[in-house]
Amino acid sequence: MMRALLVLFLAVYYSTSYAVENIQVQGLFSKKVVVLVDGQRHIVSVGKVSPEGVKVISVDSDGAVLEVEGQRKHYNLGSTVITTFRQPEKQQEKIFKNSGGMYMTYGNINGRSVRFLIDTGASAIAMNAAQAKHLGIRYDKYGVSSSVSTASGYAKAFRVHLKSVSVGDITQTNVDAFVIDGDHPGPILLGMTFLGRLSVEHNGNAMTLTQKK
Repeated sequence: MMRALLVLFLAVYYSTSYAVENIQVQGLFSKKVVVLVDGQRHIVSVGKVSPEGVKVISVDSDGAVLEVEGQRKHYNLGSTVITTFRQPEKQQEKIFKNSGGMYMTYGNINGRSVRFLIDTGASAIAMNAAQAKHLGIRYDKYGVSSSVSTASGYAKAFRVHLKSVSVGDITQTNVDAFVIDGDHPGPILLGMTFLGRLSVEHNGNAMTLTQKK
C-alpha cells in the first residue's frame, strides 16, 4: 500500500512540477501523433499523456489538439509553439540529416503545413504546380511567367510572392518563390530566398538555422 502511494505521489509531483516550454507536432497517424516536447520526441496515442504531461485529445489532417497544463489548443503540423511568455533571445532551428543524407523538415507556407527539403544550392523556394494548387497559390493568375534551370534543363515557371514562410520558430514574410510547371521538384525546396536571410551552419549531421538580428 505504501509503495502504491509513493508511486502515485511521484507521478503527481512530476506531472505538476514540469513546465513545458515548447511543443512541435512532427507527424500524424491514425489516432497517434509524433510530438516533440522540449527536445524530446514521443509517439502518443489519443487519450494518452507524454512523460512531460502533454495529453493528446484528437488528431486531424492538419495537426492535433493537445492539452497542456489544463489548456487545450490545436497545434498545426510542423509549427513550434512556445508555451511560456519568455521571448527567446534568438530564433533558431536545428535540422538533422535523414537516412538518405538529406535535410528534411516540416514548416508552413502562408499558414499551411508543408514538408521542406533544405537546399542551399537552390536560388529560391521552389515547388511544383500540384503543390502550389494544394496551398491555394494562384500562380497562373498572379505569377510572373519565367523559366528556371533544372537538372533536366530549362522549365517553364512562375515567380510568386509568398506571404509567409516558417520553419520552427523562424518566420519570414514576403518571400519570393518559383512554381515550376510539371512534377518537378518532388519535395518543396527551401532555397536561398529564405535561407539567405539566415545564418546557416553545418556541424556533423546537423544544420542550424539562426535568425539574423
